[in-house]
Parts: sequence; structure tokens; C-alpha cells
Amino acid sequence: MESVYVIAMLAKVLFVFVVVVLAFSPVLAWADRRQCAMIQDRLGPVRAGIPLPGGKSLKLIGLLHPLADALKFMWKEDFIPPRGDKVLHALAPVISVIPTVAAFAVIPFAGTIYLDHLMEVLPAEPTGTVIPFQVASLNVGVLYIFAVAGTGVVGAAIAGYCSDNKYALLGGLRAAGQMVSYEVTLGLSLVSCFMLYNSLLLEDMVQWQIDHGVWGVFCQPISFILFYAGSIAETKRIPFDIPEGESELAAGYFTEYSGMKFGMFFMGEYIAMIVSCALLTALFFGGWSIPCLQADGFHILGKHVPVVHAAVVGMQLAAFLLKTILLLWFTLMIRWSLPRFRYDQVMKMCWRYMLPLSLLNIFVTGLAILFFNF
Repeated sequence: MESVYVIAMLAKVLFVFVVVVLAFSPVLAWADRRQCAMIQDRLGPVRAGIPLPGGKSLKLIGLLHPLADALKFMWKEDFIPPRGDKVLHALAPVISVIPTVAAFAVIPFAGTIYLDHLMEVLPAEPTGTVIPFQVASLNVGVLYIFAVAGTGVVGAAIAGYCSDNKYALLGGLRAAGQMVSYEVTLGLSLVSCFMLYNSLLLEDMVQWQIDHGVWGVFCQPISFILFYAGSIAETKRIPFDIPEGESELAAGYFTEYSGMKFGMFFMGEYIAMIVSCALLTALFFGGWSIPCLQADGFHILGKHVPVVHAAVVGMQLAAFLLKTILLLWFTLMIRWSLPRFRYDQVMKMCWRYMLPLSLLNIFVTGLAILFFNF
């Protein structure tokens, strides 16, 4: 029995690392460029392809560009400023990437898996080996993500400090100020969700939405807007990309980075996007839930259509990934639709508007729960 749980744990870790980190991130980088080209009426990435006989090549609409980028990063010179701190220079990108990957540990991608009933319709009272479709179910739930992801700001600050470059230093200071500020709003925007779901566990929050037949975005629209805006600011993307504003700071805190170190910063941004959109899916869009689909099959207009448990889990996983992909696509579109804010505008938006609004939302949610038993 112990070996089953060990194999399941390794399989879940491998799923997160291979599917999310190694597959999603490069495809997301390609989608970012592709969508930019579509909005700006350009061709986009179309060059990199597979050589074919006769001097031709299979272009695959530029899908091999991420692979070409990875090869370029690996062979490019690893430049370190002569007066920079070599140890911190190497450590900063690692600190930026590892927390974003670790945040996937508590995100549930599908419902519970019952191994003994995998190839049959799930009975009313299933028994046997039970495996949750998440790496770890911690009692602190979402707070773990805040604790782990919050250390990513240290990587940006160290990168700016150790580079011996004034533009990099300004970018690191901007990143630290912006990320620390918006983490406060991010945390407070979810307090109303904790009150509504009465839990810190993401799987319980998804189950609440399934049991009540309503997505969290309809119960907490203000919380969704605040958390979504704050998550974009945390990933340092337009319109909140002031730590790396090209027109002001060259490339910001990673101006003096090249090769795979730059590649780690590049990949870390996309992994952070995936984390935030997966978290939004679980909190506000029902997670793995599909209308009319329950653990034993579809229930439509009083009729039961039985479905094998393995197929149910597969559909739940597909639903979660599809919702996350749609949110990612919308997040990419925001980058190419809005102009960059000034630094004072970013800080003012957080402390003068978003923070008071999140506190007001907590107060209103408390009143609704108190008087209407919502």
C-alpha cells in the first residue's frame, strides 16, 4: 500500500513538472508572440521549423520557436558584470523560479481518484485506495501559496542589487515595492472567499462551488476583479511591468542577465502566470467541475448516464486545464491591449483604491453571511 502512494506522489510531481513547467511554459511563450502578431496584424513566429528534403522545412506555425530559444539560452555566453556579486548573480534567477513551481503543490487539478474503481462506474459508497489529484493537501491551503510565492520578490531584488547597474537596481527596487504592495491586496481580496467557502483548502472551495451549483465569480465578483488585477501585478506584466520597463530601464532588474539565467527569469514569469490562472480557476470558476457531471456520470433532466470513473477524472482534468488556458489567453490579450502605468499610478491604484475596496468587500460579505446566512 505504501508503494502505491509513493508511485502516485511521484506521478503527480512528474505531471506538474512535465505538463505544466516543460510543456505549458514554452507553448505559452509561443502563444504570447502569436497573439501579439494577430493583434498587430503581423505574421508572428513562423520561421523555426523541421528541415525536409529538397531544401524545404515544416514550419508548424512557429511552434518550434520555444525550442530554438531554449537552445539559444543554453549556448549563449553567461555574462557577469566585473564588479557584480557572482554568487548572488547566479542565485537570483533560481530564487525567482523555484517558488513559482512549488506553488503548484496545493492546486487540485481534478477530483479524488479511487484506484479500486478506476475502470468501472463509481458506486455510491466507494472504498479502497483514495488518491487526491494534487501533490499535497495542506491544512493551510491558499496561505501556502502566498508564503511560497512571496519569496519570488527576493530574486528580483537580489538581481537588481548584484548587477552593478543603476537601471537594474531601480528595477529591483520597483519590483520589491510593487510586489510587496500588491501581496497585501491579494491576501485581503481572498479573505471574503475564505468567509464564504469556510475553508482554506482549495479542494474544499471547489467542492463548495459544485455543491451549491454556482461559481465563485458570481458570488464574489469584486474579489475576483481585485485578485485578478493583483495577480497580473505580481507577475510583472503589462500594464504593471514597471520593474522591467524597456523604455525607462533598458530591461530592468535583469538587464545584466544572459543565457540560461535570463531564460530562468523568462520562464519564471510564464510559470507565475500559470499558477495565478490555475488558482483563479479553482477559486472562482469551479475548478474541475463540469455542468451535469458528477462522480458517477452525467445527470441530465433526471436521467443518469453512467461514465467510467477513469473517464470522469479525465474529463475533470480537461475541464480544469481548459478553464486555465482561457484565462491565460485573456491575460495575454491584456498585455497587448493596455499601456504601461507610471510607477506612482501603480502604487496609487493599490493603496488608494484596491486595498480599501478589498476591506469594504470583506465588510459586505460579513454582513451578508450574518443576516442572510449566505
